[in-house]
Amino acid sequence: MPELHHAAKVGFSAKAGTYAVGRPDYPAALADWLRGTLKLGHDARALDLGAGTGKVLPYLLATGAAVTAVEPVAAMRAELVARHPEVPALDGSAEAIPLPDGAVDAVVCAQAFHWFATPRALAEIHRVLKPGGWLGLVWNARDDSVPFVAEMGAIMAPYLDDAPAHRTGAWRAVFPAEGFGPLALTRFVHAHVGPPERVVIDRVLSVSYIAALPAADQARVVETLEALIAGTPELAGKSEVSVPYETQAFACERLA
Repeated sequence: MPELHHAAKVGFSAKAGTYAVGRPDYPAALADWLRGTLKLGHDARALDLGAGTGKVLPYLLATGAAVTAVEPVAAMRAELVARHPEVPALDGSAEAIPLPDGAVDAVVCAQAFHWFATPRALAEIHRVLKPGGWLGLVWNARDDSVPFVAEMGAIMAPYLDDAPAHRTGAWRAVFPAEGFGPLALTRFVHAHVGPPERVVIDRVLSVSYIAALPAADQARVVETLEALIAGTPELAGKSEVSVPYETQAFACERLA
């Protein structure tokens, strides 16, 4: 199995529980997209690749499809199993998927594809997909047009280093991809609603390269986020706040 990036291996192992509670879920309409665009239903089989703690699993399961999860980080996989014991959760990676050829009708990568956006991984995804099957790539993207949301990103930015990130767009370089049709994008308006400590502080602490920082650096990040909350009218003194997101869902067909 290929070596995981340091930020993923260390950060996701250390903060798997924070990831589970600090990351937003997905809009309810995503289940309809999975049914309508990826053709998932009761007779279908789906793979949640790079499944993390299983945030997208309720939407996949709502389609009626039989779902298998693959996740390389043991701590994340343990959180997934605790929340979804009914879903088979396998140790594997995008470059070495422990399923036979043509095993699934759809592969879904939620908040994950930027970690393994390589021709090798796409070839392996192509192998496990049935001809005419679908690859779905899903991300929750923060709405940086809102000043306090942009400031959350600015607080994280100095620590990014070489960790892959969806918002850089570097993952797009592997498309168009041999054996796959064109990418089609569907957008959903979304929001992360909850106490500011969860939707701001825990959300930032769940980011791999922040979670991998030494404790003293993490403490400085938390202090800066607390100051952001205290100085932002939409957040200060509130028991529940809303952080705006856009959910981006990309689909492409596995060609025969």
